[in-house]
Amino acid sequence: MTDTHHEEHAEVAGLVLAAGGGRRLGGRPKALLEHRGRPLVEHAVGVLRAAGCRRIHVVLGARADEVRARAELSGCVLVDNPGWAEGMGSSLRAGLDSLGGTGARAALVSLVDQPGIGAAAAARVLDAHEDEKSLVSAAYAGVRGHPVLFGSAHWAGIARTATGDRGARAYLREHESELRLVECADVAEPYDIDTEADLRHLE
Repeated sequence: MTDTHHEEHAEVAGLVLAAGGGRRLGGRPKALLEHRGRPLVEHAVGVLRAAGCRRIHVVLGARADEVRARAELSGCVLVDNPGWAEGMGSSLRAGLDSLGGTGARAALVSLVDQPGIGAAAAARVLDAHEDEKSLVSAAYAGVRGHPVLFGSAHWAGIARTATGDRGARAYLREHESELRLVECADVAEPYDIDTEADLRHLE
């Protein structure tokens, strides 16, 4: 990997959406679920770090104080989303907003409840970054998933359309012709930890 390549990646910030309250998990915040002996949010940060993100912002919401106390998140910028109960859209808006003025030209966005998606998939999406107009998504057997990379030229448009639990879905549909899909099914499993039954995926 050339130095120039490293410089390009330095402009991509990692963004972990970790604010959810785990409504279908009896109100257990997903950020605090244990995976390999540590809170899930810590695992998610580690994945983006291993993929090559130097700057990482983490959006917190449900029981944010407890997450701060229990998870080792040093070196991360912690972003509070008081409107976390409105859904993922509000967390995405808060996260992108927090990146304004940092010099980041793109955000690599991951969800805290997808531990089956590791550094290999995140690095593939990161490698597809070119400039602030980049729009890249991991795909699993051709189906769009996470992580997703948003060049900064798209942030304002995404923030305008990110409502409820839809996140950037509407925006990505409108800009499908610009979206580059990077196949990751051979290196990751895109399951979510949403219900009690899904907890079997945690190690």
